[in-house]
Amino acid sequence: MNLLDSMRDLVALEQHRHFGRAAAACHITQPALSNAIRALETELGVSIVKRGRAFEGLTTEGQRVLASATVLLHEAEMLRQDLHSTQGQPCGSLSIGAVPTALPVAARFAAQLRARYNGIKPVVRSLSSQEIEAGLENLSVDIALGYTERGSKFTVISQYVEHYFLLRRAAVGAGAGEPLQMGAAVTWSEAGQMPLCLLTPDMHNRSILDAAFIQAGCSVTPKMETNSIVTMVLSVLDGEMGSVLPGALLTLARGYKCLEALPLRDPNVLTPIGFMVASTGRHSRALVAALTLAQDGSWLRLAAAQGGLQSA
Repeated sequence: MNLLDSMRDLVALEQHRHFGRAAAACHITQPALSNAIRALETELGVSIVKRGRAFEGLTTEGQRVLASATVLLHEAEMLRQDLHSTQGQPCGSLSIGAVPTALPVAARFAAQLRARYNGIKPVVRSLSSQEIEAGLENLSVDIALGYTERGSKFTVISQYVEHYFLLRRAAVGAGAGEPLQMGAAVTWSEAGQMPLCLLTPDMHNRSILDAAFIQAGCSVTPKMETNSIVTMVLSVLDGEMGSVLPGALLTLARGYKCLEALPLRDPNVLTPIGFMVASTGRHSRALVAALTLAQDGSWLRLAAAQGGLQSA
């Protein structure tokens, strides 16, 4: 049994919560993953996985094994990077978590990091704010892009301020058939009169939008909810619904015709977005490189253009 491989399989199983998807992520067959977990159980003399017809979670002992596995894998990656990196040329993997509304910015950041240091392999994952916080604490996430108002436990590197837009179908004659149009500002109260597709209540973005609507004097019950950004955009394309998106996500709508984005005002909602890293512990070579890029002036100007009003 390869202990590191078995622990990597266990971490993947917890992340995907499905044997088949975890096996695919590890590039092995499902039987091979199951055998690796059983071998780990035999080696440690405890039951790790609650077994049923489907994955039902980890046992109490399994949670303890998972915590140790995450630390061990993190230390192994740190050692690997120290051994194989050279001065000015870091190498190794870097786990980047991002809230869904910041994914386009995280993707650009990962691409720029890779272009600057071709030995770094960024892994970008879409995570909720709760998942980001847990990942930073248990070392399964190296750096995360999210809402800095939730980052009191972490070191924060500010990136940009999120502005919000009402996305809807363009009126006939108002650039219909053209790529995404930019319209005049409307109030949150006016936006609340439309049937809306919004993110699900477990997403932090939804709490920001709900608070803005309440401040505008209206209580909104969305006609559709989703945890998928793509679904939000498609719901506007294929129906009479609108949606509220931050500036960073307008890039996803630019390729679609017959849509327009209108800045939202009254109230003027501005939400700071930044990178967060754990405040304790050593930084890997790849993470040090990422932190350097995150504070680079040219990158910060690009992030502001993607995430703020300049996206318009």
